[in-house]
Amino acid sequence: MELRHLRYAIAVADERSVLRAATRLHMSQPPLSTQIRQLEEEIGTPLFLRGSRGVVPTPAGQAFVDEARAILARIEQLGPAAQRAARGESGMLSIGFVSITDFGLLPAALKRFREAWPGIAVHLHELTTDAQIDALADERIDVGLALAPVSEAGLRFVPIARERLVLAVPADHAATLGRRRVTLARLAGEPFVMVPRRYAPGLHASVLALCDAGGFVPQVAQEARQMQTVIALVAGGLGIALVPESMTKLQRPDVRYLRLQEGRVGIEIGCLHRVDAAPPVARFIEAVSAVTAAKR
Repeated sequence: MELRHLRYAIAVADERSVLRAATRLHMSQPPLSTQIRQLEEEIGTPLFLRGSRGVVPTPAGQAFVDEARAILARIEQLGPAAQRAARGESGMLSIGFVSITDFGLLPAALKRFREAWPGIAVHLHELTTDAQIDALADERIDVGLALAPVSEAGLRFVPIARERLVLAVPADHAATLGRRRVTLARLAGEPFVMVPRRYAPGLHASVLALCDAGGFVPQVAQEARQMQTVIALVAGGLGIALVPESMTKLQRPDVRYLRLQEGRVGIEIGCLHRVDAAPPVARFIEAVSAVTAAKR
């Protein structure tokens, strides 16, 4: 069975006449009759009844014609669909993201992206920066919202935004009660909750740099991979933590956030992708960049 057979059956059903269908198809009647008969033999059931009312589809013939119309309509969309995909206007995009982007950047970027490109389906994966690097290499994700620095071969990091660090403390933290800001030196000797270096080297380095500016090395009491867990451990009284400012949107009664009086050392967030990225990746980066530009 070939596509022409679908067109033959549709023409006969529309015209209710093999002769008129043949004229419409720019062919003579006998070859068309032969083609319809061979099609019925291939399917194993009559598709048309020939009588005083002309040529009328049988129930099987009507089902065949309905499916044939749908198939040909889909085929007509193949070219435009391929063109939209080539332009990055359709397809699927798998996005990795570090947990801190949950609290502002990611939701806003997704909203803008989906409004601009509704034809692109989005799959989300919460991953640390090191896990995003592996996922990009294995082609499990197409793009990631990650933390700098990233220097792996074959990957490109596009800086998007910078965030200062703030101090998260238990609500009953005695040394900072009644304060909205704190000096770095006041943190010396405090137990710290930190993200291990292998999961977020940029964040880890920024925390060490701030502590060094305060004249001390942090005493790491507990480590956690995700920022939400860091905040939960602070709430539990296991220590204090220097966290990205966006985490202040994670409000809970047992945690307070304080600004640092000195220094503006922070982290850099960016889009991470393979150098041979598919067109939808560029569309997503445009959406993320537009969100951060609107906040400046």
